[in-house]
Amino acid sequence: MSSIRFKPALVALLAASAFAGGALAADLKIGVAEALSGGAAQYGTAIRNGFQLATDEINAAGGINGNKIVLVVEDEQGKKEDAINVFKKLIFQDNVLMVFGPTLSNSAQAADPIAQAAKTVAFGTSNTADGITSIGDYVFRNSVTEADVLPETLRVAIKNANIKKVAVLYGNDDVFTKSGYDNFKKALDDLKLPVTTTETFAKGDVDFKAQLTKIKATNPDAIVLSALLAEGAPVMVQARQLGINVPFIGGNGMNSVKIFELAKGSSDNLYVGSPWSSSNATPENTKFIKAYSDKYKMAPDQFAAQAYDGMYIAAQALKTVKVSGNLTADRAALRDALPNVKWTGATGAFAFARAKDRTGKPAGYDAQQQAIVGVTKGTQFVIEK
Repeated sequence: MSSIRFKPALVALLAASAFAGGALAADLKIGVAEALSGGAAQYGTAIRNGFQLATDEINAAGGINGNKIVLVVEDEQGKKEDAINVFKKLIFQDNVLMVFGPTLSNSAQAADPIAQAAKTVAFGTSNTADGITSIGDYVFRNSVTEADVLPETLRVAIKNANIKKVAVLYGNDDVFTKSGYDNFKKALDDLKLPVTTTETFAKGDVDFKAQLTKIKATNPDAIVLSALLAEGAPVMVQARQLGINVPFIGGNGMNSVKIFELAKGSSDNLYVGSPWSSSNATPENTKFIKAYSDKYKMAPDQFAAQAYDGMYIAAQALKTVKVSGNLTADRAALRDALPNVKWTGATGAFAFARAKDRTGKPAGYDAQQQAIVGVTKGTQFVIEK
């Protein structure tokens, strides 16, 4: 009789214990807004893969204080309007702790204000245009700005390729490529390097022969190119077809192993700079390249590496946050923890540097890292100094 009497109490006690134990472990929902279709998918897919690889590793190692990271992934198609809508969905419907993305700087300029107004961290791993982190103190990125990388890329290219004068070609209707041009121009002015001509194109253009013919007539020693892959790769192909065999000096948008596929054998002598290189044989990078290659059966690129490190950077901050279940408080706590993170990963030693808004007041957080400059040879980026 007594055993029958106490069974319900015992069941209730076990149920309560199980519930309490379950309350200690929760899913940490993190939004991922990337271009998984459209022209920018060649970046966005690699970025998503980098996030997934890091998440799998973190969860397999016990997660964040026993909690598992769950990615809520949405395709923003590389379009501003879609990025805005995806940010709204992730923040207000899915109730994620933070949002990674979007892929392009154009989209970040449009969508990051949504996150800032909602006091939710927006963390870019591929946005390098000027002004992104001036949006506010909930905006972070671990992608080094073009302003920091391009002068070093130019320095190394000039030294190794004996460049005395350059032509410039850039996309004039995109935040990223326009920012790249502005930073290239400033660096060229600082170096007092003559520019033989400056030509432009628009997103979606496929024929660049008119601009390249003008460039060829000025006989430059190199072509400075601020472009995304969709336009940059055919630019290189058409240049070689016209007999222009000088080096190209590109920005962040050209730094992808996809160039070897898209430029169809015309990709040699492209100089690009980034904190990451496939030829950088640190233990952290070697581990990442092997894990990525094993999982996805392809080589990683800069964008996959930065996403991979971005997730680990967020994880270090999350480990210091006591998740309360109050979303507003948890989002604020994560935002307060992130600036203190220091991490050494596939892209090397990393720390955040405080950015300022247009009035000079402290705003979001930029990446503080050293650039590595590589030049394409065959199907590899070879480090040069």
